[in-house]
Amino acid sequence: MTEDTWGQVQDELQKTVGTNNYRNWIEPLEFSTLNNGLATFFVPTNFMGNWVSRNFGDQILQQLVQAGAKVTRVAFDVPKSPLKKSVNNSAARSAPAATPAKIAGELPGAPLDARFTFDSFVVGKPNELAHAAARRVGEGGPTAFNPLFLYGGVGLGKTHLMHAIAWELQSKSPDLRVVYLSAEQFMYRFVQAIREKQMMDFKQLFRSVDVLMVDDVQFIAGKDSTQEEFFHTFNALVDQNKQIIISADRPPVEIKDLEERIKSRLQCGLVVDLHPTDYELRLGILQQKVDRYRQQYPGLEINDGVLEFLSQRISTNVRVLEGALMRLFAFASLVGREITLELAQDCLADILRASDRKVTVEEIQRKVSEHYNIRLSDIIGPRRVRVIARPRQVAMYLAKQLTTRSLPEIGRRFGGRDHTTVMHGVRRIEELKAHDHQIAEDLELLRRALEA
Repeated sequence: MTEDTWGQVQDELQKTVGTNNYRNWIEPLEFSTLNNGLATFFVPTNFMGNWVSRNFGDQILQQLVQAGAKVTRVAFDVPKSPLKKSVNNSAARSAPAATPAKIAGELPGAPLDARFTFDSFVVGKPNELAHAAARRVGEGGPTAFNPLFLYGGVGLGKTHLMHAIAWELQSKSPDLRVVYLSAEQFMYRFVQAIREKQMMDFKQLFRSVDVLMVDDVQFIAGKDSTQEEFFHTFNALVDQNKQIIISADRPPVEIKDLEERIKSRLQCGLVVDLHPTDYELRLGILQQKVDRYRQQYPGLEINDGVLEFLSQRISTNVRVLEGALMRLFAFASLVGREITLELAQDCLADILRASDRKVTVEEIQRKVSEHYNIRLSDIIGPRRVRVIARPRQVAMYLAKQLTTRSLPEIGRRFGGRDHTTVMHGVRRIEELKAHDHQIAEDLELLRRALEA
């Protein structure tokens, strides 16, 4: 791949991502190498590399393939020496690239991904409540749930729904001041404002918005000064009846080192869990993506059974699932072959191996002991007091559900217990989870943590 090819791709990207997104996130990229299908780009900071990878990686890969580059993956690295941008004569790229510090000081929020709308969000049983709540907030008008708190594991759709709300609100009310950013960006701008003695500007900026959306709020846990400012910003906006949408990887009560007053505030609105995807939802997501890719790769055939195979094998992360399909289409286009099950197995061997990670009984025991704040030795020891016996039964239940170990094997790992003891523990937890909300929630949280 040549610099000219990358220049052509940049022109196309500017059309699809918009001028502001292009100048802030695409223009600073510098093509480095292309080896074995991996195109590497230099970026000024790790933060920018992570952001571009997550929000624009698929689009960059797609445009590279369409430009004729033999690329199946893209990566973004920080060079050992500062970047020296080459001069490009394209008028679209004539303005100087914004530095990360300048971006942070001038932009009220992070860019929105044009792909993340309600129309492109596939709804299934695991996410239908979160989708309905997000839709309601996206309608605008009087605040329905304040805050709306979305939580769930990586790649389950939290960020997608937040972007979708922002797009919907802006389409209905273009003058509405909607600010979306990550908790990490909020903290960065807060620290920068302190350093540059611009705290009044910072406060005015964040307390004058109509809708504030903060992604991955767990990252401010333990950051005392940032939490203090976040708390006061939160209160100021609620007092003005402004809408707040927050996301995290766990419910407020489970976020360690988050101040109790913030936990309390976050639970005042609607707290909604995005459950791990089921097979049907994953298949629906892939089918929607295939419909779009068929327009981009006309004539490229995908055999029956391939989508079902991917839906079954890649089960924990939708981003990985979508990335796998994108790589598969790009690879098949480059080599001029139809997408068969055999091609999928060869092309996605590394992803499939990673998705085959097996949960062990020992991992389950450790996670359960941490969750219930008891010693690991008590989980496998002889004590039968309730405070230990119930977590032990939870661990046995999870071992039966998440591993291929037999009941006698599980019993041996729990201090040499008989298989009938394990069977009793499993049945007891099955009975309890049907009517005990806390047990059911504990099981879901533990399963998500183990399968992450």
